[in-house]
Amino acid sequence: MKVSARNRRPREELIDAIHTSVLEEVADVGIGRLTMDGIAKRAATARTTLYRRWSGPVEVLLDALYHMHPVEEPTPGSDDLRGDLVRSLKLMVTWALSPAGRAVASILTDPKGVAQLSQPLFEQVFAQRGGTFTKTVLRHYADRGHFPAHLLTPVVLDLGEALVVKHLIDTSTPPDDDYLTAIVDQAILPALGLHPESRTG
Repeated sequence: MKVSARNRRPREELIDAIHTSVLEEVADVGIGRLTMDGIAKRAATARTTLYRRWSGPVEVLLDALYHMHPVEEPTPGSDDLRGDLVRSLKLMVTWALSPAGRAVASILTDPKGVAQLSQPLFEQVFAQRGGTFTKTVLRHYADRGHFPAHLLTPVVLDLGEALVVKHLIDTSTPPDDDYLTAIVDQAILPALGLHPESRTG
């Protein structure tokens, strides 16, 4: 596709279009059939434009997922652990229903996707953006002395997200606010030895 200088889009707008297109493309065709041609056509740009920035479709995909992955920001005063945990799970649900979240679900439910992208996804996207949603909050509060950091085992760090994913799989619907609050009150806080009514732990 040839694009005239007059019709050329601003750089940020073009990158946004490419990011959106690669997420839609992988959700439609799967990781095994993801190509630079398909991404370029969906983004209404030239394939050479993609190659100026990325070496291949997987690199485009990881870049899009990185830039579209939200990062939870705990309250500035670090005085509402329970509220921050609930908000982080709400953020996760919003992300899970977004094009980025649906693309990740498509990747992780495809054997080829898991084999090819599982490690890069966690290393280049999730780890670089703070890890899982509740992990950001929990480490923030542990660093400020609200509870001992040694309590943050891999199981505790994965509790909230695992229960959200289980709910999505079991019911095919997103958990509501009451369910997210129950996850915090009945699973995460007790695992830290904290009472749900404690704001800081």
